[in-house]
Amino acid sequence: MDWTPSSVIGWLFDSRNGPSDRFLSRWIFLRALGAIYFSAFFSLVFQIRGLIGPEGILPAGEYLKSVAEQVGHARYWYVPSVLWFSSGSYMLAGLCWVGMAAAVFLVLNLWPRGMLVVCFVCFLSFVSAARDFSGYQSDGMLLEAGFLSLFLSPGGLRPGLGEKQPPVRAAFYLLLWEWFRIYFESGVAKMTSGDPEWRNFTAMDDYYQNGPLPTWIGWYVQHFPHWFHGATAFLTLALELVLIWLAFLPRRFRIALFFVVTPWQIGIILTANYTFLNYLVLILAFLLLDDRFLMRFFPRQWKGPLLDLPLTSAGPPHSPAIDQLLVLAPPSSPSIDEAPASSDASRDAWQKIRFWLAPLRVALTAVLFLWIFYASTAQMLWMIISAPLPTSPVALLDPFRIANRYGLFAVMTRGRYEIEFQGSNDGQTWTAYPFRHKPQETSKPPRIYAPYQPRLDWNLWFASLGEWRDNPLVLRTQRRLLSSDPDVLALFAANPFPQAPPRQVRAVLWQYWFTSMAEKREHGLWWRRELLGLYAPAVRLEPGGKIGVTQWPEPMPPHE
Repeated sequence: MDWTPSSVIGWLFDSRNGPSDRFLSRWIFLRALGAIYFSAFFSLVFQIRGLIGPEGILPAGEYLKSVAEQVGHARYWYVPSVLWFSSGSYMLAGLCWVGMAAAVFLVLNLWPRGMLVVCFVCFLSFVSAARDFSGYQSDGMLLEAGFLSLFLSPGGLRPGLGEKQPPVRAAFYLLLWEWFRIYFESGVAKMTSGDPEWRNFTAMDDYYQNGPLPTWIGWYVQHFPHWFHGATAFLTLALELVLIWLAFLPRRFRIALFFVVTPWQIGIILTANYTFLNYLVLILAFLLLDDRFLMRFFPRQWKGPLLDLPLTSAGPPHSPAIDQLLVLAPPSSPSIDEAPASSDASRDAWQKIRFWLAPLRVALTAVLFLWIFYASTAQMLWMIISAPLPTSPVALLDPFRIANRYGLFAVMTRGRYEIEFQGSNDGQTWTAYPFRHKPQETSKPPRIYAPYQPRLDWNLWFASLGEWRDNPLVLRTQRRLLSSDPDVLALFAANPFPQAPPRQVRAVLWQYWFTSMAEKREHGLWWRRELLGLYAPAVRLEPGGKIGVTQWPEPMPPHE
C-alpha cells in the first residue's frame, strides 16, 4: 500500500481510481433517485401555484423581494434559486415540468450527470423560495443525495452501466455517510430530547394514529397489543444507535444490515405517509451491496463487461510516482497511453485540455467534499457535545442543503389534532372545505399515497400542534379563501362555495382518535373526533379589501 498524501487524494477524489465493484448498485440507485425526483416534482405541479404563486399562500415573489432588500447581492448565495429571474405562475409551472422531464431522462439513463444537475437546480430553486412549505428534513435529504450523486454518476449521453467510468470514491462514501447519519442522528435526537416516551418504550403506542398522515394499514397496526409497540420502540433505538454501525464493517455485515433496514423501511412506508423520505432512505441502502452480490439478479448480458473488471482493494493501491503526478500535478508531456487515438487536431487539443485540468478538478472535488464532510460531522457532534468547532463553514453551506442535520421523531406527539377551514355567509351555518389527503371525514379510511407530498396538509398538521400566531399560513389561507383564489382552492378536494366566495372564513381545531375494532365493525367509522374550538380568528373581507375579525379564538389548553 502506498499511503502518501497524493496517493490517498487520488484514491478518494479521482474517478479514475474509483471502486470497480459498485456499478450495479450505482445503476439501481440512480434510476431510483430519478423516480424520487419525479415524484417530488409531480406533486409540486398541482400545488406550487397555490403554495408560492403570485396569488398563493406564501408568494415566492414577496419573499424574494424582502430578502433582496435585506441582504442585497448576497441574496443569490443565501437564497439560491432561478426564481430570482421570475416567480410568476408560468415560471413556477415550468420549473416543475423541466424537473419532471429531467427526472424521466435520469430514469432512462440518458445523460444522467446533466439530468442530475437540472433536477438539483430546479428542486433547490423551489426549496429556497418556499419558506414554511419546504422546511422538511426530506427536502434536505433529497438535495444532499442529489448533489453527491453528480460525482457518483457516469458521464456521457448513454453510459449504460458506466463500467469504464467508476464513481468518485469519496462521493460513494459521503452518500453512505448521509444514510448513516439519517439513522444515527435520529437515534441521538430521541435520546437527547428528554422525551420520556422513548426511554419508557411507549413512543409507539399511539404513533400510527398521531403521525402526520396515517394509512389504513397503520390503523390496524395501532390495535396491536402493547408488547408489540414496546418492542418496536426498543428495536427502533437499537437499529438507529447500534445496528447501523454495521455499515462500517466488512462485506457480510453490510449485506446483513441491508436485509434488516429494507423490510424496516417498507413497514414504515406501509404504515405512514412520509412523502419520499423513506423511499430515499431505502434506496440509499443499496449502496451497501456490491456487484458480486447483485450480479445474480441481473441478466447474463450485463455480467460480461463487469466480470473483466479488476476488484478494488481496501486501501489506496500502490502506484508509481508518475501516477501520483497524474492526479496532483501534470507532467511535462502526456504519456503514450494518455495520447488520443484519433489524429484529429481538435480532439487532440481537447484531450490535452482535459489532461491538464484533471489536477484542478481533483483538487476542487477534494476541497468541496472535505467541506461537506466537516459541516455534516460538526452538526452531528453538536447534537452530542458542545464541541468548540468553527461554525462559519457550516453556515456558508447551509443555503444549499447539501450537508444537513437530521433527527426524526425526537419527540412524539401525544394527540392528533386537525385544522379545518370553514366558510359561512351568515356566521351561523358553517361549511367545511374538504381536504384531499388529511383526515377529515370519520367514515373515510386513511390512504397510502406517498411518495406524493400534499404540502399544505402536511404543514397544517405541524400548525395544529402550536398557536395560530406562530403559523401565519393559516390566516393567509383564510384570506385566499375569502376571495376564492383558484390556485389555493386547487389545494382542496372541492370548493363548497362555487357561486361566490363565502362572507366569512374560520379555522377550527378538532382532536381525532382511531376508532376501536368494535366501533368500526358496528358503525363503519375509522375515526372519532371532538371539536375543541376556534383555532384562529374568524375573518371577513371588508370594503376596500381589508380583513376584519368577526370572532377571536378562546385560549385552549396546551396540546402537543
